[in-house]
Amino acid sequence: MWLFDRLFKRFMQDGELVVIDPAGGKGRYGRPSATRAPVRIRLADNATARAIALNPALGAGEAFMDGRLVMEEGDVFALLDLVTHNLRWERDNPVRFTLWRQARLAAWWDGINFERRSKRNVAHHYDLDDRLYDLFLDPHRQYSCAYWAPGITTLEAAQEAKLAHIAAKLDLKPGQRVLDIGCGWGGLARYLHKVSGAQVTGITLSEEQLKYARAEAVRQGLTGVDYQLIDYRQMSGQFDRIVSVGMFEHVGLPHYQQFFDTVERLLATDGVALLHTIARADGPGATDPWTAKYIFPGGYSPALSQIVPAVERAWLWITDIEVLRLHYAHTLKAWYDRCAAQEDAITALYDARFYRMWMFYLAAAWCAFANDGHMNVQIQMTKRRDALPLARDYMRDVEKGLPGGAP
Repeated sequence: MWLFDRLFKRFMQDGELVVIDPAGGKGRYGRPSATRAPVRIRLADNATARAIALNPALGAGEAFMDGRLVMEEGDVFALLDLVTHNLRWERDNPVRFTLWRQARLAAWWDGINFERRSKRNVAHHYDLDDRLYDLFLDPHRQYSCAYWAPGITTLEAAQEAKLAHIAAKLDLKPGQRVLDIGCGWGGLARYLHKVSGAQVTGITLSEEQLKYARAEAVRQGLTGVDYQLIDYRQMSGQFDRIVSVGMFEHVGLPHYQQFFDTVERLLATDGVALLHTIARADGPGATDPWTAKYIFPGGYSPALSQIVPAVERAWLWITDIEVLRLHYAHTLKAWYDRCAAQEDAITALYDARFYRMWMFYLAAAWCAFANDGHMNVQIQMTKRRDALPLARDYMRDVEKGLPGGAP
């Protein structure tokens, strides 16, 4: 336990963590806080404590999944909030810097996503049982950051507001051809077609998402939407609008230039592209090893400083950048609460270990936005500097008239 004890005494300051060791001893870390309830955990053995001390994200995540880290007071959300609050992004935090360096090399290798590996990585997460996602997503099946405009209080409203927000930035016109790269279950493609009359093609590498998207388009009688199972690098043709939401995190840093070169190749001369992705306010970093192993193999959330050079080299104009800071934190908390309420159903679909893994993932992801340097960005791009109106007012005006559009 001495490694664990040394590490947690070093960084725990605000809030109290009580740890029951394998012999029944009690360790206290930090101090009571007026804003955070105390958290108490029990560790099954000394090996668990050592694993957490040597690699906190991987060690704690696996221990919680396996039932070797047991919550006795508070839940895993409270535990991870308490720990990451004490490791939050600040100018001076030597422990945080040490843990970041530990994962950097592995994260670089994990980000190499050749086409076959990309499909395998997508299947790892997105080819799960459809019934799991039905338990916590909105009717559009949006598995990405919602848009919590003032006055919005429900996940359903926030996700539809996100769709309207994106549609307004695309400046759509009837009859245009739209490409949705990484279309998921097809909700954005269906929305864009309905509100504009544009012909929308959605592409994905998930066979389960493809089946759902195609079936839903048929069920709704939509003939202006089609879906394909294809890697973005293999697409051909010209599109008036290109949009990608929540997919860029899976591209992999070594492939950013290839991604934007592909966007430039597929985009019409007077076209508009929009990228919606998780990003980092704290500069280049690394995907934590637990997330890379169990949730998003090959995934990485970049800093703007890693995105923009590839856009520039692709000869694309950046015409607008919007930073969404806490929007994903609100979205993840809504998902976490819904999954907590569906514990029996999720456990029945898989097992208790999967449920604990899923809850650890959602709680840890919330912490990345609430305590760490994660955010979301929407980057609008064109080939021509005059392809869009000169002022942003058109976005607001269009958005007001769309279903779900923020007032």
